[in-house]
Amino acid sequence: MTNQEKYTNAFVEALEISGNQVEGLEYQAIPEWDSVGHMSLIAAIEEAFDIMMDTDDIIDFSSYKKGQEILKKNYGVEL
Repeated sequence: MTNQEKYTNAFVEALEISGNQVEGLEYQAIPEWDSVGHMSLIAAIEEAFDIMMDTDDIIDFSSYKKGQEILKKNYGVEL
């Protein structure tokens, strides 16, 4: 599984949505991505990439695209 697939899969599993919903997705744009869903998503991403995200990054993680930027810039995860 590629890093991109792992990333997308974290959204699918944590938020219980389909894979075609993740592109362009933003925080609170769907009912599933509320504060509880956000923490589930962060946990899934941390597990998928074996990282521990900083609090500031968790707060800044506001969209599918922004998450990709944070993972690449701060954790060296190429997507």
